[in-house]
Amino acid sequence: GAILTVVFTAANVYLGLRIGLTFATSIPAAVISMAVLRAFSGTTIQENNIVQTIASSAGTLSAIVFVLPGLVMVGWWADFPYWESVAVIAVGGILGVMYSVPLRRALVTGSDLPYPEGVAAAEVLKVGAGVGGAEENRKGLAAVTAGGLLAALYPLLAKMKLAAEEVGGAFKVGSGGTMLFGGLSLALVGVGHLVGLAVGIAMLIGIVISFGVLLPQLTAGGIPADTELAEYVGTVFRQKIRFIGAGTIGIAAIWTLLRVIGPIVRGVTAAIAANASRKSGGNESLDITERDIPISIVGGTILASMIPIALLLADFAVGGPVANALGLTLLASVVYVLIAGVVIASVCGYMAGLIGASNSPISGVGILAALGISLL
Repeated sequence: GAILTVVFTAANVYLGLRIGLTFATSIPAAVISMAVLRAFSGTTIQENNIVQTIASSAGTLSAIVFVLPGLVMVGWWADFPYWESVAVIAVGGILGVMYSVPLRRALVTGSDLPYPEGVAAAEVLKVGAGVGGAEENRKGLAAVTAGGLLAALYPLLAKMKLAAEEVGGAFKVGSGGTMLFGGLSLALVGVGHLVGLAVGIAMLIGIVISFGVLLPQLTAGGIPADTELAEYVGTVFRQKIRFIGAGTIGIAAIWTLLRVIGPIVRGVTAAIAANASRKSGGNESLDITERDIPISIVGGTILASMIPIALLLADFAVGGPVANALGLTLLASVVYVLIAGVVIASVCGYMAGLIGASNSPISGVGILAALGISLL
């Protein structure tokens, strides 16, 4: 699990820096785990699940590429200081895990979200472990194998220039312009099948509004001289449409938070009840699916994490414009992190359950978090 995490994190960081996207690692980790552990006798589905769970952290850890490079781009950092970067990633990762513990009850056991990638990983694990009838497992394994081979074959053909990786381009609409691009990926076809028609329609509506309405309006008036249409349209998209999308995500985040407040409260209440039951009857008195990290440890770890976060913020502020009012700024920033962490964890968890972790708009959430702290 640790080895796969290192490999997949490196791959995700590379993809994140190169094309701005990361992929969920649960499914490939599950397949590799089953292939490796099959050589050992007595391998169980729980062991493979542990491996893929460990490796799945690669997708979340690599999301740091959407944040830290900004410090270099604005000139605040000349390079990436190793220990500061490690501290930011470590504390942020621990805080994210702690926030996720009570959210599990709210967003998993107490919701009807499809969790497309989680369901797919579970099916892969069940097929590999032989859960179900022999004929069902044979068909499932054949489907998984065929899908994996096709998903691997198409990128190979694309790299050999025998097939297109994407189709589309920029074109004029009235006095303005727009662009349409589509990636030809079988992985996206699989995700579309898993998320269902309703989510697909929602994404299609967003595409139509962004590229069919807003982009032609914001580029109306003619293309500047000596500027390529594709370059101009792409610049408008990055500088305006993307922030409109971030604002939409912000409103959706608030709405999502309002929707999950009740389940979160019930989840925390259930976690407290489970903690009391654990103290009175021992860990064995709880069902295996109810054995979370004790809520007292979760709360204590979250509060304790505020100390290194405050130290990191103080280190960042040295020599900056807020250094003269450091105490008040630190207090406001720590409170912001404490509250924003709940919002971000809830939204990202909800989106991962709705459309999958690979399609979760983590970069947009990062933009909103940066805008929020900037207002302070």
